[in-house]
Amino acid sequence: MQKEARGQQTRDGIRLFQEVDFVGMRAAGKLAAQILDEIADEIVVGQTTGKIDKLIEQKVTAAGAQSATIGYKGYRHASCISLNHVVCHGIPGDKKLKDGDILNIDVTVIVDGWYGDTSRMFVAGKLDRKSERLIQVTHDSLFMGIEAVKPGNTFGDIGHAIQSFVEGHRMSVVRDFCGHGLGRVFHAPPNVLHYGRAGTGPVLQEGMFFTIEPMVNLGRPETKVLADDWTAVTRDRSLSAQFEHSVGVTATGCEIFTLSPGNRFHPTYTAT
Repeated sequence: MQKEARGQQTRDGIRLFQEVDFVGMRAAGKLAAQILDEIADEIVVGQTTGKIDKLIEQKVTAAGAQSATIGYKGYRHASCISLNHVVCHGIPGDKKLKDGDILNIDVTVIVDGWYGDTSRMFVAGKLDRKSERLIQVTHDSLFMGIEAVKPGNTFGDIGHAIQSFVEGHRMSVVRDFCGHGLGRVFHAPPNVLHYGRAGTGPVLQEGMFFTIEPMVNLGRPETKVLADDWTAVTRDRSLSAQFEHSVGVTATGCEIFTLSPGNRFHPTYTAT
């Protein structure tokens, strides 16, 4: 029987974890990131998103871990794979990747009861200038948000850092989806908005665990969910991108649990 994570909750219902709990999150986050590293070379023109998902499922199983998404609210896959104008929760299937397709792959694993949740962008074939710019701004906005994570700041500071950066590049931040707390459960308080006013919202405290996962559109921010009740797309059919890390608040800042072991978090890693 696994022990419940130690720690107290804030008045906002946000759990504060102990130092020992960081160990579990490091292991779960590292595995999720490692799996995305390993499937990077499979993102090629002609590959199907269903085949990519099967490879991810096999790697989760081989590591002795569990997929958090298989069976979650009826979902049947080990990843979400979101192409081009799909904002998030894209369902893997028979669709073949075409030259220039951009895609976000989102993986969550469970290791000894701890949840590791991360996503990043990939490209099939040649990355065009418009997509490259979107991906770069989205990537950098995530780290702008992460820089705001330290005790005494607020969740509004995170959202403001992301929103002001993105809108400064004449792109838009999706408001219909957000980051979330995690630990021994998949989703928990708080909701981590990627927009907002500095100095608002709950105060960050040491021991909080949560994801930051900005979704950025080249066009307008509005989304709609398709008839499958999962796939969210941009209403104006503009391209969308997303990057996600799981983090823990430390005494002086934050720890990123889902750093890429092979430095493959950005899709242009081969050029660096």
